[in-house]
Amino acid sequence: MMERKRELKQQFKELKVEAGVYEIKNTINQKIFISSTRNLKTLNGRKFELEAGSSTNKALQKEWDEFGKEAFQFTVLERLKKPETGFFDEKRALQKLEENWLAKKQPYGEKGYNQPK
Repeated sequence: MMERKRELKQQFKELKVEAGVYEIKNTINQKIFISSTRNLKTLNGRKFELEAGSSTNKALQKEWDEFGKEAFQFTVLERLKKPETGFFDEKRALQKLEENWLAKKQPYGEKGYNQPK
């Protein structure tokens, strides 16, 4: 039993944490929300936030409550590619990646839940 626990802990440590940009899409009105995270596994946390009614994005939360979770689709748009060696500013690179997707998809006003910066 303890051996299995140790194995699982080790597997968890070895799991690669992937950063990236994701989209939450309302499949009824096609509005989208785009954001980034340093750990794509936290997307479940984002769903949980919405289900609990505690999202800081009021417009997204309102429509989540109105249409229900079945109306929303979560998609990873792009994973951040990290170099094998050398210094890498993950936070800045991720911000740049998110900005590119925001510029490409323009999820503002009638098209989405993001606020222009």
